[in-house]
Amino acid sequence: QVQLQESGPGLVKPSQTLSLTCTVSGGSITTSYYYWSWIRQPPGKGLEWMGAIAYDGSTYYSPSLKSHTSISRDTSKNQFSLQLTSVTPEDTAMYYCSRDLRLVVASPRFGSWGQGTQVTVSS
Repeated sequence: QVQLQESGPGLVKPSQTLSLTCTVSGGSITTSYYYWSWIRQPPGKGLEWMGAIAYDGSTYYSPSLKSHTSISRDTSKNQFSLQLTSVTPEDTAMYYCSRDLRLVVASPRFGSWGQGTQVTVSS
């Protein structure tokens, strides 16, 4: 059974770059035809799909976040990563990584999810 684990700093200062990594076990990130996504949930708000990297390395982003979001992968470590540039306090959220056959996921009912990691943007 695939397992996902998010990691990264819990506190980031405004205007800095947020970097998170999702480590995958029990399955390869190159296995057809899965999408590996980043999703976040700000306090008191719903889940927001941010973007994904596909099994073949193709990347997809939410239009509202595309300008300052980047997703990459390291197949040798079976990891994929999120970079969010120029963060503001509005980027404070619980960040999740997930695997699914669907490109856009915004519910833990679908696919496999990590437990999430809290990120706070504050000076």
